[in-house]
Formats: sequence, C-alpha cells, structure tokens
Amino acid sequence: MNAKLSPTDVHASEIISRNPATLEELARFPVSSSTEVNAAVARARAAQPHWAALSYRNRARYILKARRALYDRQNEIIQMLSDETGKPNFEALSTEVFPTCDLMSHFAAKTETILRDEKFSLAVFRNKRSMITYEPLGVVAVITPWNFPFALSMGEVVMALMAGNAVVLKPSEYTPLVGDFIRRLFACAGFPDGVLEVVQGDAETGAALVDASVDKIFFTGSVRTGKRIAESAAKRLLPVVLELGGKDPMIVCADAPFERTVRGAVWGAFANCGQICASVERLYVDEKIADRFIPAVVEEVKRLRLGAPDANFSTDMGPLVNENQLNIVTEQIADAVAKGASVLTGGRRREDLGGYFFEPTVLVDVTNDMKVMNEETFGPVLPIKIFKDEDEAIREANRTNYGLLASVWTGDNEHGRRLARRIEAGTVIINDAVYTNGVAQTPWFGVKESGLGTTHGKAGMYEFVRMKHINWDMFPMKTNIWWFPYTATWYGRFKTIMKMLYRWGLRKIA
Repeated sequence: MNAKLSPTDVHASEIISRNPATLEELARFPVSSSTEVNAAVARARAAQPHWAALSYRNRARYILKARRALYDRQNEIIQMLSDETGKPNFEALSTEVFPTCDLMSHFAAKTETILRDEKFSLAVFRNKRSMITYEPLGVVAVITPWNFPFALSMGEVVMALMAGNAVVLKPSEYTPLVGDFIRRLFACAGFPDGVLEVVQGDAETGAALVDASVDKIFFTGSVRTGKRIAESAAKRLLPVVLELGGKDPMIVCADAPFERTVRGAVWGAFANCGQICASVERLYVDEKIADRFIPAVVEEVKRLRLGAPDANFSTDMGPLVNENQLNIVTEQIADAVAKGASVLTGGRRREDLGGYFFEPTVLVDVTNDMKVMNEETFGPVLPIKIFKDEDEAIREANRTNYGLLASVWTGDNEHGRRLARRIEAGTVIINDAVYTNGVAQTPWFGVKESGLGTTHGKAGMYEFVRMKHINWDMFPMKTNIWWFPYTATWYGRFKTIMKMLYRWGLRKIA
C-alpha cells in the first residue's frame, strides 16, 4: 500500500475514505458542489418553520427516538469510528458514543427550562415590565473535524435542533462515513425531511456552506481555518462560534496525588493518539518531585500498546489520522532534538505497522524556542519542563496565544482553585484532564486564539437562539414625563427625582 496516500483522497467529484491504520479504502462519496450546498440550505430553510412550531416536548421525542436508534446501532458506529479514525473501540465508546447519548438525554430534558421566557421588573419605572424570549436562529451551518467526528457533530446538531433550528452539517473529508451515519440515524428516527441536511466534501464545500444563506456558523477546527471563516462571515455580519486549537498546559504541584497524576498525564497526552484540542501538550512539574515523577511517566508511557484497533482490546493507542499530522509530529520532534531536547521514550514512526503510526513520545530539556512548546502538535508527544515555583509555572502556562483548557494537579482543591483563577484558559480542571468537553452540562470555550463563543451547557444553548426583549406597561398613563412638550416644570421634577434617588446618602447601593 502506498504510504503517501492520505486516508481521504479528495478528487474533483468524490472523496475516498481510508483506514489510517491500514490505508485501505473504506468508501467513496460524491463531493457536494456549491449548487448542491445551496439546495441543501434551501431545503433546510423550507423545513425549519414547521420544526420550530413543534413544542419542546415534541422535539425532545424525536431526539430520544434518535438516541434509541443510536443505542440499537452502537456497535455499527463504534466500528465505523475505529475504521475511519483509527481510535480503539474503547475510546469510540467512551469518548464519542456514550457522551453523545448523555448529551441527547440532557438537552431533551432541559432545553425547555433553559429557554423559558424570563420576566422581570424595572428598578425605577415600577409600572413597567420586561420579558426576554428566545427564538430559533433559522438555519445553522455546522462544520466539524475528524478527531471526534461523531460526538462533536452530534453535540451541535442536537442542541441546534432542540432550539428549533434546521441544520446543514458538513463533516470532515476524512470522516465522511461517520457523517453519513448521522444522516441515516436521524432519518431512521423519523425526522422530517430537510431538518437535517448533510453535505460531503472538502474545503471548497465548507467554503460554499460558509457563503450560503445560513444564519450562523458553528466551526470546530484549526485556528487558520477559523480565522478565514470569521473573516468571510464578518462581511455579512454573520455570527460564528469557533472552537479552535489549544496548546494546553498541565501544572503538577509538589503535593499532587502521585499515582493519579502520572496516569492522568499519560491519558491526557496520548488519548486519541494526542489528537485532541484539549490534549496535554505541555507539562510543567515542580522541581521537588521531578526526579521521581518524570521516570514514572516514562514507565507508564512504555506500557502503552500501539497498534491497529481490534476486538480483543489489545491496543491502547492507534495511528495518526493522516500523513499531514504524521509530518507535523515528525517535524516538531526533529526541531526539538536539534535544539537540545532529549527523547526519553518513543520519537519514531512505526512503518512496520503499516499505517500512520508514531510511538508515544516523552521529551525533556525542552525550551521555549522549540516548535513543540509553541505550535499545536495534535499528536502523541508530551514535552515536560521543570519549574522552581508556582509563579513561574503560571507564567509558562499563560505565555502562548492559545487558551482552551488547562489542568492543575494538587492535593489541596482550594490551592488548585487559586491557581486556576490565574490561568488564561476557558476551562481549568483540577486533578483531571481533557474530559469536560464530553459532558453536556459543562460549557466549552476558549480565550485568545482558541476560539469565540461557547458550546455545551446552558451558555452553549444560548448560542443557538436569538434573544428578544419585550416591554410593556402594567398601568398605562396618559403620558410619560420625558415626552413632549419639554417644560421647566417637568425639568424641575426630574431634578427632584434625581435628588431623591441618587444624592449621596439618600439611597443605598443595592
């Protein structure tokens, strides 16, 4: 098999899905042209009003039918995820299928409460009332990546649908089989035609969807592509949610729970072959425990079983998903070694395994001029750096342009929370790593170049609706005192009201 083939080859008219562990062809799909993308958006536009007219309870019934269909077909999607991304079956279940079922259950049950009308009174004008209502946006575009092609797609799709929108989903060109499974899953659950449209293709298809007449764009992927989407959307003042990259730090304090922290570092760095935007990509360990901690991490990494996924659970880590990721990992390690880094374990491609396999790698003696400490790796590499005090650790954690997720490991949760407040990241986890993006209730967002907007949680649901403010009089008067005609009498009364309400000492701060 030609090792230079990408797992998905994009041609003028079709994409070819390939298994990254074996490089064998899995399936072919026609590429959706811009005309076909616009037609899909038009179908979604026509279907959306009828879908939005359903009650939350009826929309939830559809979502729960889809959840049941997913439960019944879980083995099919688990195997498909393993074949198309190279991840072990256990990870396909634990990080994609199970979290998706939980998210479907959560938003089927909670969306009505989250989006309930909110009434409130006004502080000064006591005869007036206001209300906030939440309305669907219309048609939203969802563009998703290959690293978690099922969970990341389903999360956005389910939340959008529960809010009353129609969706046009563009899955990654590297995982078209998973995208097609999502289409078939919702069809199996009896969703109305047009409510969920799936378009297949490459970057050109994605660009056509961004340029189509959608009402909002939800994109998960690279910073570079996210910036291009934001620039294109800005020309139309089109709102976007961008979940982009990370260079996520892990800070290990001297009092960290030792065994848990070692195991957490290894899982956080090498789960999904390190191809997670929230992977541990930089580890900072207190010098007081470094001599004991680093060898323990290396021994744990050496126990990882690298290979093609199988039904016997004989593999912990599969291949990188494509040749481009393999080249990035190889280049970053070569750059680090050339600049003085030491490889404690790993550091090599395993061509004998047939696909895009690269050994889980631990680096020490790393410095901040190395690519591996600045650029997102998205691969099985863990650089470790020693710090003298926690102020240094915080400075190191915050020095990149990314700010997606970080973790702090300590035996004192209050100490961990104090450190967490000083870290520039959308999420900071204490004594755990990565996992909160798989929890429906927890918001997910980045700061700096790690993204715009929010996914998941209550805050994430608000991204799928348009807020409307309605205001009315409880007891309408003949006139308002600020209406015409302007007179000296009413001017004086306004001044009196100001004196009564706001003169120092006459009204306490609420």
